[in-house]
Amino acid sequence: MATAENLKNNTRHSWTSAGRHESVAEHSWRLTMLAFFVKDEFPEADIDKVIRMCIFHDIGEAFTGDVPAFEKTDIDEEAESREIYDWLDSLPAPYSAELIDLFREMDALETREAKIYKALDNMEAIIQHNEADISTWIPLEYTANLEYGTDKVAFSDYMKKLKQTIYEDSVRKIEGERRGRAGK
Repeated sequence: MATAENLKNNTRHSWTSAGRHESVAEHSWRLTMLAFFVKDEFPEADIDKVIRMCIFHDIGEAFTGDVPAFEKTDIDEEAESREIYDWLDSLPAPYSAELIDLFREMDALETREAKIYKALDNMEAIIQHNEADISTWIPLEYTANLEYGTDKVAFSDYMKKLKQTIYEDSVRKIEGERRGRAGK
């Protein structure tokens, strides 16, 4: 539990609507909630498994901290993966085996459940950016927030519609900021 507590302390690149960096734990919590609320769209999927994926997906950041997707290198990915599997190996047998299987499934991104989790993970990040003040965006996010996750939603018509809705929110936010600058 002490390891999990680090997720409360480690902040992400994203900001909240209240003007502070969000914690990794807050992202994981809301991602989990998002998974719960899309369960009707995926009756054939094991949403309980998707929720477990959402709960644990960023546990590596308890060790490494958050490295934004646009900065993360293969070396960062390898280091985080080593930390995750070392931690998983340290858990008691029934939990260790279950979570190792879960992480392997998430890493492979072949099952419907893994695809749902990964698409929602990307969508939640963009939703958070859209909720934060645009002054927290760095220049590359004006493009990245429009494109991020497009490849992850391709497997599902519902996910493509969700991505489109979030895309439209991003466009409105960018246009509003541009109108605000033009009015000054």
